[in-house]
Amino acid sequence: MTAYPVVEHGSSRPSRWLHERRFRAALFIGLLESLFVVFGDFGWFWVVGLAALAVAFYFFVARRSRSALLKEVAWTAAASQLIAVIVPVLWELFKVLAIIVLVLMGLVLLALLIRDR
Repeated sequence: MTAYPVVEHGSSRPSRWLHERRFRAALFIGLLESLFVVFGDFGWFWVVGLAALAVAFYFFVARRSRSALLKEVAWTAAASQLIAVIVPVLWELFKVLAIIVLVLMGLVLLALLIRDR
């Protein structure tokens, strides 16, 4: 039995192209924005605001639209914005955990030094 790709009704060539690559595009865009937030002067609150707008646009406008390309672009934008929010949060979380571990290691070493005396 031969498998043929199914073309969704109302989809265009650009929307099918983007659908095949939307996850990679969202990861790449989200990574770039995350790097700007973590290592640059780009305010974190702007990323949260853009994520809220992109997700709201996807759910309230794009999902109801007949345009497959608009749906794909909105999905990619919303996913990339959510990635751009998650990565800096994880960065700060792990940074705080690393500081806690270093402080605990210092306290244990100090206790060992005091005990040895």
